[in-house]
Amino acid sequence: QVQLVESGGGLVQPGGSLRLSCVASGSVFGFISAMAWYRQAPGKQRELVASITTTGGTTVYADSVTDRFTISRDGAKNTVYLQMNNLKSEDTAVYYCNAKRIPLYDYWGQGTQVTVSS
Repeated sequence: QVQLVESGGGLVQPGGSLRLSCVASGSVFGFISAMAWYRQAPGKQRELVASITTTGGTTVYADSVTDRFTISRDGAKNTVYLQMNNLKSEDTAVYYCNAKRIPLYDYWGQGTQVTVSS
């Protein structure tokens, strides 16, 4: 089993920045092909924010965060980061770390709250 623990959420003013971290631990049958960040705002469906492959480091971003958010990973620390700049009120949500396993299976963290408000 893989455990994912997020940190770094909090309250920030519009235009501010936060960096989320997700530390992965445990063992996996197969291998982890990608890590990702999702978010879920109240009353809305969970949506993909950004993803990064574990081989090659290919990244994908939601249109709403392109040029503001950056996903990265440190393989030696089993950690994936989400640098969030120029935060907007619409970025307010619970952010979840995700690991995609081959054979196909999704692991999830417990989530960290990000609130953007003045």
